[in-house]
Amino acid sequence: MDRIKKFIIDVGWPRAIIALFLLSLFILAPFVNVRIDSSINDTLIRFGMNGILVLAMVPMVQSGCGLNFGLPLGIIAGLLGATISLEMNATGFIGFLVAIAMATPFAVIFGWGYGQLLNKVKGGEMMIATYVGFSSVAFMCIMWLLLPFKNPSMVWGYAGKGLRTTISVQEYWGGVLNNFLSIRLTQFFSIPTGTLLFFALMSLLLWAFFRTKTGNAISAVGANPDFARAAGINIDKMRTLSVILSTLLGAIGIIVYEQSFGFIQLYMGPFYMAFPSVAAILLGGASINRATLTHVIIGTFLFQGILTMTPSVINSMLQTDMSEVIRIIVSNGMILYALTRGVRVKSR
Repeated sequence: MDRIKKFIIDVGWPRAIIALFLLSLFILAPFVNVRIDSSINDTLIRFGMNGILVLAMVPMVQSGCGLNFGLPLGIIAGLLGATISLEMNATGFIGFLVAIAMATPFAVIFGWGYGQLLNKVKGGEMMIATYVGFSSVAFMCIMWLLLPFKNPSMVWGYAGKGLRTTISVQEYWGGVLNNFLSIRLTQFFSIPTGTLLFFALMSLLLWAFFRTKTGNAISAVGANPDFARAAGINIDKMRTLSVILSTLLGAIGIIVYEQSFGFIQLYMGPFYMAFPSVAAILLGGASINRATLTHVIIGTFLFQGILTMTPSVINSMLQTDMSEVIRIIVSNGMILYALTRGVRVKSR
């Protein structure tokens, strides 16, 4: 009994309760005619497609810049890379890699400018980051209409210019990771091996980076800026580097999301995409000043698992289609809880 109490205290009561709630949904699913294998399959797919977007939170948290509410800036870099890849008619793994390659310079440039701004507003990074994300999405609503794309599958048919709101990537590089080495166990359950391996690769690279001299310097800046300054570390440089890295991961993350989702969503699509990622890493146990890969994995699985299971189970129990309403209530409820938890941790 004491071991169980100690384990729950180490894990944290909030995470333990959420995990038990998710487990209860999986147990209840077969009794309300919800297929358990299909539900696990959806959860794994959602985990893979959102994992790198949550991973993008880690560098900025570790450097003391707070949670990256400006994630839409990195997402926009990824959208630019994806649309350029489609404009070049690149397909398959080549098209996917071209999208990442095209997104990288945009992410570095955007991240550098974003980092310079955050260095001038130390202490208010998260509030400023939120407005950076919102304003960048609004600005790109104009640019998506003006950029000179010509691919017929991307532009508005009646005008021949300006990008559509939703663009399909199925004929280009949709599902390239999901289908790579995919393991089908039942008719409704397959493991998206490629997506999970890519997430593992990005996690491994980030883990290795934070074991280098530069990575340790970034963590030192976040843990104790005065000590870092006394040790001769350029604080502003390390903070900017962490913002660039976070923006780059956001760009790669949205491309992974798109290949799994099957579509590119432009205009207001990225507007609120930072909030689920922030909520997921906070649910995983991260704080304003510390985030690890364990927090990313646990938080993403819990958030996406509940978001997948709750609507289907409750729909089956009530015998009505309220999936979208329930999904909005659950997702925003978890976001609200995670953000208030983050504020409490910061205030201690």
